[in-house]
Amino acid sequence: MFLTEQLGVISPAAKRIFHQNKRLILPLLILVCLALPSLRTITITALSDAFFQVSVFVAATLFIYYYAIDHLPQLELRYLNAKSPVLEVSFAAFLGMLPGCGGAIIVVTQFTKGQASFGAIVAVLTATMGDAAFLLLATRPTDGLSIMAIGLVVGTLTGLLVNKLHKTGYLCPTNQKQTQPVTVLPTKIIKLSKPIWLMAIIPGLLIAFVLAFNIDLSQFGKHTVTAVSFFGALMALFVVFMWALSSKGESYKEVTSEDDVCSPPSKITKVLQDTHFVTAWVVASFVLFELLVTVFGLDLKTWFVNYAYLAPLIAVLIGFLPGCGPQIIVTTLYIQGVIPFSALAANAISNDGDALFPAIAMAPRAAIIATIYTAIPALMVGYGLYYFVT
Repeated sequence: MFLTEQLGVISPAAKRIFHQNKRLILPLLILVCLALPSLRTITITALSDAFFQVSVFVAATLFIYYYAIDHLPQLELRYLNAKSPVLEVSFAAFLGMLPGCGGAIIVVTQFTKGQASFGAIVAVLTATMGDAAFLLLATRPTDGLSIMAIGLVVGTLTGLLVNKLHKTGYLCPTNQKQTQPVTVLPTKIIKLSKPIWLMAIIPGLLIAFVLAFNIDLSQFGKHTVTAVSFFGALMALFVVFMWALSSKGESYKEVTSEDDVCSPPSKITKVLQDTHFVTAWVVASFVLFELLVTVFGLDLKTWFVNYAYLAPLIAVLIGFLPGCGPQIIVTTLYIQGVIPFSALAANAISNDGDALFPAIAMAPRAAIIATIYTAIPALMVGYGLYYFVT
């Protein structure tokens, strides 16, 4: 009730801000929670956990990943299809399996140009986990590799089956020139982010590893735990504000998907963009989870235990939502032990990440049918793992 009253006080100003940039809703709600004495402690804890358990590991993983694939050739699927339809679909699934949405967007773009089969687009959308893969690899690398392997196999088989069912050129738009959108990001935001991250990443990683190995921080001083908690919370809040201010945030797409590539291209900038995006959605999930448990007494873990048979279905339905934001929430719930591995796998196969946005824009009918096709193996794998593994 008190929280509602507080929100009511700022509602006129908040409405104007939210209309201009919906991304600012998250940092403003966090500030409200920090202003309330009853919610301050759990909010600081949630922010600190998000930074040390996720952000620093995601940043390090992204840095290694983007530099490792710098020279990865983007092969033409049309050439592969001419040599072997199996090779084309397999490579499309491989591109989808790679963390992030870049590989899936490549296949979607080539499909709209008539350079890839419909089976290839189904394969890539089935295999991709989007940016949620970075989060899973950074926190649960074994599970991340398992999901990637499942996506590759299921994506390849589904794509091959779809090509058997439909003729060559099915739903494929042609003679369309599509280009990857290029955006000049707010220079001040990027300039501000870089030095802060350069100062914070090394101590952040050291603290994160100490926490990961369950080493008691109090042995380093009686105020160490408090100092570390505040440092993590401030960094998480800073990252959320950087994410909110890096886009106009006017549409659903601008809120739930990663920012467009900047001009000129920069790996460091891309690492920061994606880290800010993943962190913002993880923070939202962490804070929401703590509020549901502490304030409203809702035990999500117990609910999913009692209704575990619904978890894969719910995960598949969430996968229908475009963008990586909702999928990051599902992955976060898995990391927190709320949902089972079967639900995570179902969501990973069902969700299409940011690649669904260009697919809807350039080939809407193909996008809808491909999304329906991905739901079938998602339900089969999800409930197969639920009944036989988890």
